[in-house]
Amino acid sequence: MPSPEEASTSTATKTNPTFKELGVIDPLLDALSSLSFTKPTDIQAEALPYALQGRDIIGVAETGSGKTAAFALPILQKLWEDPQPLFACILAPTRELAYQISQQIEALGSGMGVRCAIIVGGMPMMDQGIALSKRPHIVVATPGRLHDHLENTKGFSLRNLKYLVLDEADRLLDLDFGPIIDKILKVIPKERHTYLFSATMTAKVAKLQRASLVNPVRVEVSTKYTTVPTLLQYYLFIPYVQKDVHLVHLANSLSQNSMIVFTRTVHDAQRLALILRNLDFSAVPLHGQMSQSARLGALTKFKSGGRSILVATDVASRGLDIPHVDVVINFDIPTHSKDYIHRVGRTARAGRSGKAITIVTQYDVELIQRIEAVIGRKMEEWAVDKEEVGILRERVEEAARLAVNELRETSDTKGAKGAGSRKRKHADARKSGGGDDRDRDDDEFEAGMAGISKTKKARSDR
Repeated sequence: MPSPEEASTSTATKTNPTFKELGVIDPLLDALSSLSFTKPTDIQAEALPYALQGRDIIGVAETGSGKTAAFALPILQKLWEDPQPLFACILAPTRELAYQISQQIEALGSGMGVRCAIIVGGMPMMDQGIALSKRPHIVVATPGRLHDHLENTKGFSLRNLKYLVLDEADRLLDLDFGPIIDKILKVIPKERHTYLFSATMTAKVAKLQRASLVNPVRVEVSTKYTTVPTLLQYYLFIPYVQKDVHLVHLANSLSQNSMIVFTRTVHDAQRLALILRNLDFSAVPLHGQMSQSARLGALTKFKSGGRSILVATDVASRGLDIPHVDVVINFDIPTHSKDYIHRVGRTARAGRSGKAITIVTQYDVELIQRIEAVIGRKMEEWAVDKEEVGILRERVEEAARLAVNELRETSDTKGAKGAGSRKRKHADARKSGGGDDRDRDDDEFEAGMAGISKTKKARSDR
């Protein structure tokens, strides 16, 4: 088994130029220094010269490699030279990622007085309309909600837009988001700069043409599908019926670490968080059925260290930069290999080491073999103390029974409250923006909402 030091050996031999040598202006250099960005990452060193020359960019780099700064710095530099409102629009597939991008841009542009507006589902349309009326420099948005404002918010348009960025571009150019992206592209200028960035890029020409790139340069600092060398990857092969007790055993043996546990369904995210809480672990769930304020609250608690375990669906797998995540546990193995790459990319970021442990049952052997073939690495087996697992089994089963009862009681309570006021709730949701059915989360679509019976509610919260 390699040590973290052995795993972190980099294959890079070149030395990247400094930000100053790349042509970054002083106000941005000061911000970079205050944020302790001492030298450019590979993707930044490769992309910035082309971006500052005015070229469109297709950027491919592993998650955690600094893609946000790679597209934010050239936009902010051009904004400094030619300040104007609604200068750039950045699209992201999830609400949490939109918030994170906005925070990083405001930090990088702090010395320039840059103003951002976050336009995502689950938040009041009216408040967002007011924010847009103040003419921010940069709009960070999810596609469905941005399209709603372009259609319905009086006085708002992007007809003078200079930059369009698609972050996690492969996700935004797929068939689910595609029609909305097409509609947005029809109402923004064709004469603009376009950046597409992702850790896993689909190379189909038709999808890239849809984004209207002009003379683009492809900047690729990793293979198509890869994980970083600082990540130690393991598998745990167990019978399906023992998944819960083995997860608790992992949480117990890694109790000094912060960890994200990924599940396939909303139901399991909620259930496992309750099981862990019943066993006195500080766990918090994160999934698409939570209100936006609850989702942000869960992320804040985990980021601040108030909770050591985040139990999440794939809504947390894309692009989120959560400092000091030590371990990622795949409770459910992802169906697609690139989803595995995005999940485990929540740890071992920015040169740090980390661990990823994937629970594999008798039904998952083909999936794990496919993932190993794609990433070009064989995972090591995670050693388990079977005696400790046996001791835990009874307590875990009791905690699971309590969790199921809690979920049932919560479901019954919500059903009783909602029976007489469903119409009013739907009306309120439309007013507040909670019913944006074109801003949706991966966990609701790709998992099929297993274990959740309120399908209509799921759709209204997307």
